[in-house]
Amino acid sequence: MNQAKVITSNEQKAVALPRGTRLLVRRCCNAVLSEEKFKGKAEVSVSFVDNDTIHALNAQHRNIDRETDVLSFPLGENGEYDINPSNGAKLLGDIVISAEKAVEQAKLYNHSLQREIGFLTVHSMLHLLGYDHELGGIEEVRMREKEETVLTKLGLKRDNSYYSGE
Repeated sequence: MNQAKVITSNEQKAVALPRGTRLLVRRCCNAVLSEEKFKGKAEVSVSFVDNDTIHALNAQHRNIDRETDVLSFPLGENGEYDINPSNGAKLLGDIVISAEKAVEQAKLYNHSLQREIGFLTVHSMLHLLGYDHELGGIEEVRMREKEETVLTKLGLKRDNSYYSGE
């Protein structure tokens, strides 16, 4: 399996991202591609933004007027992707993560920020590869199982439930 080219950018100042975040994101992207037996080279962009920015993107692209934790912008459809002519990589798309929301959710779910960023990255990578959970049912279950499989292999296993008790 080829390593993915993962282009990361930190476009926010609200949260100091922990040391090693870029490596974590790269490891998560490659782990999803490996688990999915993705063939060939891949390229993905991952940006960290603040809540205001992700709120605006969510309103613009999904007509949902509130912030969210992560947005996925797939460039492929049905396994067909544009190719970067300079390196032959399949352009999977863009992932946008709210660093502020990641901190909030890590506290809410009582796990590390590393685990939350890992989860959001894996979740979004699966969206870029065509998985969807929006309608619920078996597709949502399949996606959750894949997320946990990848995160467990990366040593980011969920150690408690997502129920916050609130």
